[in-house]
Amino acid sequence: MPAGLKLLAAIAAGVLVVSLAGTAFAKPKPVRPKPASSTERTPAPPVSPPRQFFAARGVQPLTPEIEQGLRPKDSFRECDNCPEMVVVPKGSFIMGTPITEVDRYKGEDPLHRVSFARPFAVGRFTISFDEWDACLADGGCNGAKGDDKFGRGRMPAQGITFDMAKSYLGWLSRKIGRTYRLPSESEREYFTRAGTTTAFWFGKTISQLDANYAAGTPYAGGPRGVDSKGPAVVDSYAPNPFGLYQVHGNVWEWTEDCFNKRYTEDTPTDGAAWLEGDCTKHMVRGGLWDWSADKSRSGHRYEAYFGSGYSFRAVRTLNVQP
Repeated sequence: MPAGLKLLAAIAAGVLVVSLAGTAFAKPKPVRPKPASSTERTPAPPVSPPRQFFAARGVQPLTPEIEQGLRPKDSFRECDNCPEMVVVPKGSFIMGTPITEVDRYKGEDPLHRVSFARPFAVGRFTISFDEWDACLADGGCNGAKGDDKFGRGRMPAQGITFDMAKSYLGWLSRKIGRTYRLPSESEREYFTRAGTTTAFWFGKTISQLDANYAAGTPYAGGPRGVDSKGPAVVDSYAPNPFGLYQVHGNVWEWTEDCFNKRYTEDTPTDGAAWLEGDCTKHMVRGGLWDWSADKSRSGHRYEAYFGSGYSFRAVRTLNVQP
């Protein structure tokens, strides 16, 4: 074959090889993503976990900057042996109980909406004897030891009158330089329900796995248990969705509100305490270890003379924007 033809053949063969190689090993064309349909949604960003400020920064009063930046479920303690406080979100709820709720009382109506313009902080636990004794050691709390027949330490402080509870919260407020107080009755129901609408935050009925009460009397088709023999330590059982322990059963807890037989048009709807009515009595909430389950419901109301001995939980007013 002449040289020119050989060259043409070689070039042709080379072009063919290149062409075949290009066909065999070519990269696929990039595929453009399809536009999102009207039913698709961008996933929500992850929720930031709650923060423990006393663990991260030591036990001391919150700075104004940290207080302004608090988020729901964040927790803090502002002194040694001070109660651990948990931030409860602002919001609203329907206070009271529907007529369909088992063993409800007439004083739990009418249903009405209560709104909270600002978050506030609540004790994760009922005030314990450890915390009460810190007040006694510092010369506060009127020197009253309380009822410790079931023990002290992490047991709930019992035998505490309304004025004794106020003395502790006054001591704590002076010590920290912030406002600690009793919850209003509406605050107590709001943080007990923690966004739920059933008789208990965990459902329509209750068992001994849920709370400390007289379980020998079943409630709303729930299981029959054994009556409790005494109160439990404050961190027993599971916390509710706001992170608060034993909001049902165990011990009655004082609220700031005076006694009114039922809700009326004068009932505060902004979360404030109702300071009209029979103020020789104040409302208590939560139930008791040797009382039946119906008294431990989220919406149950009970009144006690201010000199009676019960327990209490602290609330901390937060200086935050609405």
